[in-house]
Amino acid sequence: MTKKKDIFTVKEDLTELANLIHKLSSSNSFKGRTKIEKALITVLRQMEVAGSRKRTMSDYRLHVTDFMDSESLTFLDEITTESIYLWLEKMDVRSQTRLIRLKCLKAFLSRCFDNGWFETKFWKSINIKVDKQVKEGATEQDIKILLSVLDLKDFVQLRDATAVLLMYKTGIRVSTLANLEEKHIDLSDKLLRLNGDILKSRESLLLPFDDVLTRMLDVLMKQNKAIRCQYQKDNNFVFITKQGGPIATGPSNNNIQKRLNKYAREYGLKNINPHALRRGFAKSLLDKGARLTDISKALGHSDLSVTTQYLYLDKNEVVENLREFL
Repeated sequence: MTKKKDIFTVKEDLTELANLIHKLSSSNSFKGRTKIEKALITVLRQMEVAGSRKRTMSDYRLHVTDFMDSESLTFLDEITTESIYLWLEKMDVRSQTRLIRLKCLKAFLSRCFDNGWFETKFWKSINIKVDKQVKEGATEQDIKILLSVLDLKDFVQLRDATAVLLMYKTGIRVSTLANLEEKHIDLSDKLLRLNGDILKSRESLLLPFDDVLTRMLDVLMKQNKAIRCQYQKDNNFVFITKQGGPIATGPSNNNIQKRLNKYAREYGLKNINPHALRRGFAKSLLDKGARLTDISKALGHSDLSVTTQYLYLDKNEVVENLREFL
């Protein structure tokens, strides 16, 4: 029995051969393979040069690293459809959050494809079903509640009240609001005369407003003049800070938006934010019988399908509206 076992034992000294094999595996087995970590560094550098947002780059770094660590992956060629699904299944988060992370990983992999590190976009077939989130617009009641608690004798609160009402009554974006100048306000004709320079669509637009806004804008602009004089500021913005400067120093730093968030928390008004005010404007017009094409034009949309997303209609509301045509 012992002799039979001995035939399976190699008695030759193979130390030298083992060393050669080790060198071979170290130098050749990973040749041509790209590490995920190295690919991520390269992609992030490309994004930085292209002027990508720091927040987007941070998300890439966070989610790609999490995926790599979660599935114990080192090289790009180890990434498979199965490994991506396993990563998604381990997440104890809402479907919407899972979808956001998947989109980030897919975007990274697509950049890797563009760099020639993948032959196919096998990840394109990976999807997550997410229930569509209904985003409601502000209502007349929301506006009334907020205006009732603001002190219009105080400059900042007068400014905020005017901003809220202007966005709700005209549907302009908060970015447009920040760049609004006195030349855009026609008090005699009660019109916003907006040129393409301050609009996302880049097309000029005329938007009417009512007597209440006419009075509030008139008072606000007079107050602005006194404040600019006091602090020796040279601008013609309609909405300014207490020191006479612009209310926005960047796309993500807008004083009015911050104030609206504060009011929403303080008074429990969930639909007091710039986008909800814009949606509320659209829904209010629809309820009053305005044509969809006119609403779309006022919002600066080039596609009616985008406008319809602003006009969420409850199924019971649709039924009642259709009855009128039977």
